[in-house]
Amino acid sequence: MAVCETCGNDYDMAFEVHAHGAVHTFDCFQCAIEAMAPICEHCGTKVIGHGVQSGEHWYCCAHCAREEGTQGLVDRIMAGTSS
Repeated sequence: MAVCETCGNDYDMAFEVHAHGAVHTFDCFQCAIEAMAPICEHCGTKVIGHGVQSGEHWYCCAHCAREEGTQGLVDRIMAGTSS
């Protein structure tokens, strides 16, 4: 069995996440998110989707990025436009 690094639960179905050269052990996705997900610098929510990044700053959406003064980020593009 393996011990979750977030909650300490000793669980027979724990799993490992390999990221940035380190190995992390969790008993559920909730604990993995709590430990590893970046936090939106505007509203404070955990970024568990794609989110948006401006330099070293993470936001849950383009709206939050704009609220912090970042320009040019959008949540999606209109159909038929080139990327």
